[in-house]
Amino acid sequence: MDLDRGSSSTSSTSARATPGRPVRHGALYQFTQQNLPACKPVLTPAAVISTFLLMGLIFIPVGIVTLRASYSVVEIVDRYDNDCVPEEYRGNKVAYVKDDSIPKNCSRFMKVPKSMKAPIYVYYQLDNYYQNHRRYVKSRSDRQLLDGLGYNDSSSCRPLESSNDLPIVPCGLIAWSLFNDTYKFSRGPSELKVNRKGIAWKSDRNHKFGKHVYPLNFQNGTLTGGAKLDPSIPLSDQEDLIVWMRTAALPTFRKLYGKIEEDLEEDDVITVKLKNNYNTYSFGGKKKIVLSTSSWLGGKNDFLGFANLFVGSFSILISIIFLLLHVKSPRAYGETAHHSSWNKKSISKSISS
Repeated sequence: MDLDRGSSSTSSTSARATPGRPVRHGALYQFTQQNLPACKPVLTPAAVISTFLLMGLIFIPVGIVTLRASYSVVEIVDRYDNDCVPEEYRGNKVAYVKDDSIPKNCSRFMKVPKSMKAPIYVYYQLDNYYQNHRRYVKSRSDRQLLDGLGYNDSSSCRPLESSNDLPIVPCGLIAWSLFNDTYKFSRGPSELKVNRKGIAWKSDRNHKFGKHVYPLNFQNGTLTGGAKLDPSIPLSDQEDLIVWMRTAALPTFRKLYGKIEEDLEEDDVITVKLKNNYNTYSFGGKKKIVLSTSSWLGGKNDFLGFANLFVGSFSILISIIFLLLHVKSPRAYGETAHHSSWNKKSISKSISS
């Protein structure tokens, strides 16, 4: 008996001393063995109904406020890619946009529906343009944009990493396809100045595009893509390029072109003189010009407001349904647990018998 007691005590001691086993006390043991105290809410009918009702009372006012902010934004959208093609080229728009001998000048007129307070943001919108294509997104060199020729590896930009045995800065398909339509605005005889500074993210200008990196051998090949860049201006100051290089996630997107820093009054007629240079005809794309104000919520976006209204209305509807069901057939708390325990006892008695 003594030997048995000694062996059992020794084994228990060794079990307690085994490294890796949690000590059977303290917060660490309780956490690893899931013995920490927890709060388990009791889902009574009153609590469920009150929760859904509270959600509705929160989401519906938020939805109304966000919708009002969205409706306060004044927006003018004009599609020009079809109307700015001459009649004789309507059947072959690709040939028109690729022929440099044909003037691409076009005039559009936009009427202001409501007064627009400055700043008024000018966007260009492209539809059916997949900037999120994997090969397109990868065709760039972030190290080259920041360090220039100090970084020699531009293999990710193929086939647009070099031209005429010289490297291309900036390289890749994204920069090569830079948007090159231009816009000029006027109200009556006076021109509306478009400020094209400060349209890119400050973090992009300071940390992603080099202040001492200049365009080199850009758009000098046999196949020209979009806009050209001024070789005397560093990439950090070429904000139209920086905006374009931040690729869009969806096939319909807007990019900021500039800001008009003058108020526009209701019924003003804005004349837009543009150059229809960018080729969206080969892939069935659309081009639009957008003038828009902003609110504390940003641009015009009704989705957030309608989403909040839907969630709030649905929550109130669920609370009403639960309330009617509870009033029609109320059930005392603990009744389900009582029946389940009674069923377990009856089953165990039948098995034992």
